[in-house]
Amino acid sequence: MTPYFFGYGSLVNRKTHGYPDAHPAEMRGWRRAWVRSAAFDRVFLSVVPDPETAILGLIAAVPGGDWTALDQREAGYARLSSGGAVTHPVASDLDIAHYAVPPETQGETTRNTIALTYLDVVVQGFLHEFGTDGVTHFFDTTDGWDTPILNDRAAPVYPRHQSLTAAETALVDQHLDRLSARLEQSEQTPLAAK
Repeated sequence: MTPYFFGYGSLVNRKTHGYPDAHPAEMRGWRRAWVRSAAFDRVFLSVVPDPETAILGLIAAVPGGDWTALDQREAGYARLSSGGAVTHPVASDLDIAHYAVPPETQGETTRNTIALTYLDVVVQGFLHEFGTDGVTHFFDTTDGWDTPILNDRAAPVYPRHQSLTAAETALVDQHLDRLSARLEQSEQTPLAAK
């Protein structure tokens, strides 16, 4: 049986990967969180157990069960079995995995910021898959908005950055304003591919 992954962040944006057999889905019992990752020396999106929350995302088939490329993309994350936590429109007996930053690799980093171009990619994916309500859901089911946001739009440090329309950029900015997120000026150090 072909395994699937559940993406809840940048993997929701189909422009960032080549897995065509993808479908909107929901994972219960988990919540997104911005966590500091020693593997990336940066803050990245992960998930933490939360029995009261369900998050939207995307499942996609991993052809031939070959996880090599996806594991390389998600280096620094652990691949975990999603068990029966994922609701989706595909066959009921799928083997689904998701990625999370392991607790033992979380901690202080020298760059304790969220790259805005990374956030832009995530929000663009949610907008295309779930509309504006899905974007609101993303922001409302993600913790860590007190983390400073690195405004790198003029000089992207995120390797999978995408072009956003003015309306998409305004939507990101509107939610950051709503959450009173703090923006910082850009730096010139690119992130490792993720």
